[in-house]
Amino acid sequence: MEKAKHTQFGEHYQFEDILHAPNWVARFRQSVPVHNYNKMHAEWWHKCLEGEANVSWPEKIKYFALSSGTSESASKHIPVTRDMLRTVKKVGVKQLYSMANFNVPPKSFTKGILMLGGTTSLFEKGDYYEGDMSGIQAKNIPKWFRRFYKPGSQISRKPNWEQRIKLIVRKAPQWDVGTVCGVPAWVQIVLEEIIKYHNVKHIHEIWPNLAIYIHGGVSFEPYRESFQRLLGKPITFIETYMASEGSFGFQARPGVKGIKLVLNTGIFYEFIPFNEENFDADGEVKPNPKSYMIHEVVEDQEYAVMLSTCSGAWRYLIGDVVKFTSVKEHEIVIVGRTKQFLSLAGEHMSIDNMNKAIDTVQRKLGITIREFTVAGFQYENLFAHRWYIGTDATNVDAAKVREIIDQTLSDVNDDYAVERTSALKEIFVEIMPNQVFLDYLRCKGKEGAMNKFPRVLKGEKLKDWEQFLITKAGVKA
Repeated sequence: MEKAKHTQFGEHYQFEDILHAPNWVARFRQSVPVHNYNKMHAEWWHKCLEGEANVSWPEKIKYFALSSGTSESASKHIPVTRDMLRTVKKVGVKQLYSMANFNVPPKSFTKGILMLGGTTSLFEKGDYYEGDMSGIQAKNIPKWFRRFYKPGSQISRKPNWEQRIKLIVRKAPQWDVGTVCGVPAWVQIVLEEIIKYHNVKHIHEIWPNLAIYIHGGVSFEPYRESFQRLLGKPITFIETYMASEGSFGFQARPGVKGIKLVLNTGIFYEFIPFNEENFDADGEVKPNPKSYMIHEVVEDQEYAVMLSTCSGAWRYLIGDVVKFTSVKEHEIVIVGRTKQFLSLAGEHMSIDNMNKAIDTVQRKLGITIREFTVAGFQYENLFAHRWYIGTDATNVDAAKVREIIDQTLSDVNDDYAVERTSALKEIFVEIMPNQVFLDYLRCKGKEGAMNKFPRVLKGEKLKDWEQFLITKAGVKA
């Protein structure tokens, strides 16, 4: 606030006066409204895109991170400032130090780090550049890190994702990779392609020193078993928490399910209880919600994450819903998205519930499910869910999958169990090749390492998906 007090945003909300108030935190919460992307963009960030400086942070924005489009807007432009780039590097160094806590062979830290992210060939838009946050980060990596960075600047500059993959697959034996980073679905595809192309049994025949996989973006649990089949020996899996808005934390303790938030790197956190008092049925925040700071939260309560950042986001809802597994260690797990949950009849089904159901299906049926999504709709004057499940397994019994999903959700979610006896009349399951999901992302121009398939489809996105299934995939919706 001290740095931004003379920006357009800071002067509009009188940051100077807030900072001199006796209880300035309370005054800040009272004076500055909650923003989602649409509000922040419509009132402030559109000026940054038009070339204005000093809008919500004291500089002219050089980079904009494009979101993967799973939130309310299909093409969010998030400002990335010089301060934010320094913050991301700082969090990365802290994570590197924290790896001393894990049982990782020391030589792994001298090996290559394969980062499967967006292209570093950013799109020039007059006064600024835009692209994936991962591509912006890779373009600005420290000089000392470049000797470890794979696939290297030449391949990472290729704008076409498939072309980058082909080059990575072919050059894989030339690298001594100790760490892989990226979204699980796309990392799995790359590892499978390497194994297939070089006709080996597992990835450790190519990279014998591979010891660490750093993942984020989606829950890893649905991918864990299929990943194990690609390995020749155990490796360490470490979860990280990153988004277009910044780098927030990482798993810092082995054997503990929780991401440790980093609290001193240019991001101020507030947490809004994710309940009917603060959010409506569509996941939209209500006016003047009650928020809590990091020392005020409690464990096992669902919170929507709200940020104020050194990229000029102020009281900004990023859409993630988290639970604290340890308040003392400020460790969280991500349980869903404010817009990606289903509660047509009060079933309050979160992404965390869905992941548990899919993981149970995989274990009980011995199949690999790479992608899935769920839709809710009216059915016989009541309601129903339809699950679209992607797997390359053949002769999968959809009725058995439905039974396992329904039972698992009833076991882990009391509200779901109650509604299955009343308003939630039926569950439908559609089994389809995993390729259908990948083709849909390609069709929407969202193929690549940072793009994720939404776990819940609603409104126009559901209509678009159903139309794609009929016209492009030949699947009856």
